[in-house]
Amino acid sequence: MSGRHPKGERIAKVISRAGVASRREAERLVVDGRVRVNGRTLEHPAFNVAGGDHIEVDGKPLNKPEPLRLWAYHKPAGLVITRKDEQGRVTVFDKLPHDFPRVMSIGRLDISSEGLLLLTNDGEIKRKLELPSTGWLRRYRVRIKGVPADGDFDPLRGGVEIDGEKFRPMQIALDRQQGANAWLTLAIREGRNREIRRAMEFLGLTVNRLIRISYGPFQLGELKPGEKREIPSRVIRDQIGAYQNENRGEKRIVNKSARRRNK
Repeated sequence: MSGRHPKGERIAKVISRAGVASRREAERLVVDGRVRVNGRTLEHPAFNVAGGDHIEVDGKPLNKPEPLRLWAYHKPAGLVITRKDEQGRVTVFDKLPHDFPRVMSIGRLDISSEGLLLLTNDGEIKRKLELPSTGWLRRYRVRIKGVPADGDFDPLRGGVEIDGEKFRPMQIALDRQQGANAWLTLAIREGRNREIRRAMEFLGLTVNRLIRISYGPFQLGELKPGEKREIPSRVIRDQIGAYQNENRGEKRIVNKSARRRNK
C-alpha cells in the first residue's frame, strides 16, 4: 500500500501517540508486517492515515490516544532502560508495577548511571523532548577518581571532538575533593551515548558515579532509588507547553518563548 491521505498523519506518528511504541519502533512494526490499516497489511511506514481509518497492531485495534502523562522516576544503578534486553539484564520496566501504564523513557541513562529518568505514555512527546533543539539542560552530579584542578576541564567547557564526534560545550563546576575522588556538577544539552564518561576519559579521568539530578525543568528532588511520582498535568502545561487539542485529538509542543512574543 502506498501513502494515502496526503493531509493525514504518518502511521508511525499515530501509533507512537497512542503509546504503543516510539516513532522509530512503530516504523519497525510496519516494516515487520505487524500493522494493518482497513484490513490490509502495510509494507512501508511512509503511509498516511486519517481519523476514520481502522488500524491494528499485532491483530489488536489501536486505541485512541490517552491523555498525556509524565512521571519522574529515580533510576537505580544496575538497570537498563531498553524494554527487552538481549543479555537478560533487569530493566527499568521490569521494576514498574504490573498495573502501571505502558510507558517509554525520555533520554538515556546507561546501566551504571542513576538518578532522574522521565517516563511518558506519549511517543511524540518522548521524541520531541529528546531533540537537541529543545535546548534543555541535563544536570548531573559526577564523582571522578583523581585530584583534578578546575582548569583541567576547560577543554570540555569549550567543546571537543572525540573519535570524530563533536561534543558541545559542557558546564562544569568542581565542587569538592573527597579523599581520592572529586565531585562535579555538570550540565549538557544533548545527552549523547555515554557522553559524560567519554568526555572524562578524554581528560584521562574515570567516572565512578553518575547521578542525573534534573532534565530541563524537572528535578530529581527527594525521590529515593526506585521511587516515582507523576507530574501533574498543570505542571506539564506550564513547563513544556504540551497541550491537547480536543477537536483534533493532537498533542503538540509549543515554544513558550515564541508564544510570549506573539501575545
